[in-house]
Amino acid sequence: MNVFVQSPKAKASLAYGCRYRAHPSSSLKRLTFTTLLLLLPQSHSLCYSCRSLSPSLFLSRATKTLHRSLSPHSPNPNFLTGNSFFFPMERFWSGSGINKNKAMVENLQTYGVVRSKKVAEVMEKVDRALFVPDGNAPYYDSPMPIGYNATISAPHMHATCLQLLEENLQPGMHALDVGSGTGYLTACFALMVGPQGRVVGVEHIPELVSSSIQNIQKSAAAPLLKEGSLAVHVGDGRQGWPEHAPYDAIHVGAAAPEIPQALIDQLKPGGRMVIPVGSIFQDLKVVEKSLDGSVSVRTETSVRYVPLTSRDAQLRNA
Repeated sequence: MNVFVQSPKAKASLAYGCRYRAHPSSSLKRLTFTTLLLLLPQSHSLCYSCRSLSPSLFLSRATKTLHRSLSPHSPNPNFLTGNSFFFPMERFWSGSGINKNKAMVENLQTYGVVRSKKVAEVMEKVDRALFVPDGNAPYYDSPMPIGYNATISAPHMHATCLQLLEENLQPGMHALDVGSGTGYLTACFALMVGPQGRVVGVEHIPELVSSSIQNIQKSAAAPLLKEGSLAVHVGDGRQGWPEHAPYDAIHVGAAAPEIPQALIDQLKPGGRMVIPVGSIFQDLKVVEKSLDGSVSVRTETSVRYVPLTSRDAQLRNA
């Protein structure tokens, strides 16, 4: 059977993330029965019904299943990093029949992930298929590998970040996308702020920067790239991109052990940043800078992302 777990309080399900495989941890020994249910890969097939087992027996078998899924020697492609563990959807769609970009967005609307007209319009205009390598199902709600120990995040996570940043992606505003990958979310940002705004993508893998520019040139954001209001640069995202700071919106696509001061400094008063923070257990943080310069931080959801690190460290883990 395919195990799907729903939190009775939040109707939460496990969403799979992006960019690197997880490694075994001794902390698994301390996982509760409920936590293991939430961590088990949704697509992992168990040849028994969990309802027929006692919690103790299920816990034993589930722990072994999770260890196998996390093993670097036998990685489970569905247990990757970069997305939300606990998300307010009863279930993510399976992907069967989702063969058009508009249908993908409509599903995100149905499940309440996309809540605004503007976010829906932008996601419909930027065809995800242009940013997903050939051989992958572009509209499936899952991260897809893009090489260099990286992936493009699942559609629901992109939608989540667009919703969180919508008010700071108004026409004429400035946005920074750290860890821009294939350029998908960077292109979405550009359409949000328009030709009078400015969007900067920063990615430390030069090959990804080159391919992301090619992807954007095929997309609805191509005119903005040509006009110069959208640009993608090779650089260490931990340092941001000071040239066009301050930014109304900052998105970080990798988990930092702590929020980099350089990014806080480049956030405009009245601006907002979304950034995953943590190591094994991570939270998507929403950082807001008030008009007087004071900073507040809150947790949006639990997530799993690749570490915000150097190019060499990322490639060593590939």
